[in-house]
Amino acid sequence: MTALVPRIVVVTRQTEYAALLQRHGTREQARFFLSTRGRAIEEVEAVDATFRKALGLVQAAIPVDWRRARVDRSDLDRFLFEPDDVVVAVGQDGLVANAAKYLSGQLVIGCNPDRERYEGVLVNHAPAQVPELMTAAVAGRVVVKERTMAEAVLDDGLRLLALNEIFVGHRSHQSARYVLRAGEASERQSSSGIVVSTGTGATGWGRSISLERHSTLPMPGPAERALAFFVREAWPSVATGASLTEGRLDGEDALSVASEMNEGGVVFGDGIEADNIEFGWGRRLTVRVAAERLKLVA
Repeated sequence: MTALVPRIVVVTRQTEYAALLQRHGTREQARFFLSTRGRAIEEVEAVDATFRKALGLVQAAIPVDWRRARVDRSDLDRFLFEPDDVVVAVGQDGLVANAAKYLSGQLVIGCNPDRERYEGVLVNHAPAQVPELMTAAVAGRVVVKERTMAEAVLDDGLRLLALNEIFVGHRSHQSARYVLRAGEASERQSSSGIVVSTGTGATGWGRSISLERHSTLPMPGPAERALAFFVREAWPSVATGASLTEGRLDGEDALSVASEMNEGGVVFGDGIEADNIEFGWGRRLTVRVAAERLKLVA
């Protein structure tokens, strides 16, 4: 690390309890709202308390002479990360994916505040482990596991990164219309969209699609420079086909998509629909393995 004074950036996501208080104003109003839906506020408070305990432990462990920052998931697209930041994601696995697209090689420590609720694929450290890991990360004495990321690039150079998957389709439940090209194969399609999954995403949306259709396509590993793509509900007609519905993109392979949607076409990554690229008629998109890789502290 080259920074004179290290900086720890803690990434979090608003808890359900905090969101309820923000929306309803008081605990009693939030309790009443939940009760009308057959839920008890105590369970929501317990989850919030567990999270706050973990967050407090992490924040208290940051040395007083180090710089620190805390950023909510909703503000990630406006936050300026420094090259030598050490990022600590406190929350569910998806929080690491949310942050990854805005990073450029910074080390990431995933902190799981509640192992009974979160699997811990990416947030794989208990809160008690984080203090030692922060010190070791700043000193460059940690084992790092890199994970492959995907990129989507429009013909005008606009670019989007994702750790889990990239979605190409229509913003609503309307059919997406486009021409898909993979290698030498090409097909005009009308579908519910295209999902391009990394090895990390192969445990999420990509896995769900693969299992549902009983696919025999080998899914890539988290560190493998490869992607898998799936076309959702392709509609066979006199004008559109349904034969090019899945495949692998290895190494420098790329997937090309030419939009035929007059309106509503979008591209987004890791389920963040609000942070999307408009994909209107005539636009061309290329999806491939990104040069950037997530550096996750093991």
